[in-house]
Amino acid sequence: MANQGAKKRKEENKKHMANLLRLIIACNVIYVLIRMLFFHSSFTWKHWVGLLVTSAAYGISYQQLANMAKPAYSDNGELLDGGFDMTTDGICGYLHDVIYITSFVQVMSIISGKFWWTYLVIPVFAAYKVSGLLKGFLPHGSEGGVEDDKSRKKREKMEKKASRGKILRTKARHFGKVLQILTDS
Repeated sequence: MANQGAKKRKEENKKHMANLLRLIIACNVIYVLIRMLFFHSSFTWKHWVGLLVTSAAYGISYQQLANMAKPAYSDNGELLDGGFDMTTDGICGYLHDVIYITSFVQVMSIISGKFWWTYLVIPVFAAYKVSGLLKGFLPHGSEGGVEDDKSRKKREKMEKKASRGKILRTKARHFGKVLQILTDS
């Protein structure tokens, strides 16, 4: 009973990774069947490159997720950890996004090659995240900048509020009587 959470996560991860693999295989099969069989006359070397790019994006992302989802066992074979929670944000969410965007681009590129431009979402979003990270390391200029009237009043109000003591409230009805007795004596 001690490792029920780890066992549950292991099973969830196994099911989740199987679903991702089915999605990847289905998108590849759809692309190959429709693009190569039905639209074979317009299939060029660019489509081979596209298939290789999408396969690499699938492979790298799926492999990273599979490593994260891998459970950890002790030396005697007892389950220690069920693997990383695949529903969390962060790098896990980004890898899922890469797989889903790749699926969309691959299937929709059957209709039009212009859907390949959708792939630019990935590097643009990565640049946005990195720029936010880098802004934290860069100096912000002078700290004593010009303060407008509204922010000055708000700061003064907060300082005044912080300088006052905290008022303790109680639910006891007789507390007021006790205070009155203490102050009268």
